[in-house]
Amino acid sequence: MKDYLFTTELETRDYECDVQGVVNNANYQHYLEYTRHKWLQSRGQSFSRWHEQGIDAMVSEINIKYRNPLHGQEVFLSCLNLHREGARFIFEQDIYRKEDLKLCVQATVTIVSVVNGRLSKGDEIAFLLESL
Repeated sequence: MKDYLFTTELETRDYECDVQGVVNNANYQHYLEYTRHKWLQSRGQSFSRWHEQGIDAMVSEINIKYRNPLHGQEVFLSCLNLHREGARFIFEQDIYRKEDLKLCVQATVTIVSVVNGRLSKGDEIAFLLESL
């Protein structure tokens, strides 16, 4: 495993699996989003507090590569790194099965900032990159 800005440990649930017994592909987006929320909370921030201030960080693009499946009741590590490209904030997110550290998912999630309903340059949330 490479170094990450943030890692959280989660467990799959049986109801997230499809008929083949593997986690349905759509659930990985939930894991990725939950990880971004937990990372933000670890920095004393929250998307809901931002929304109350008129700032919404919104997903504009997701690219997910499925490498190895997770199954029900498996513990996994959801990891992220972050960098900025102009007005876009790019989350590089990976999910590993904890038992063998096998890479299950690689994702790139692009976030943009909308302030009071208008797309912004992202300066109001640029502090996220401070001290990284």
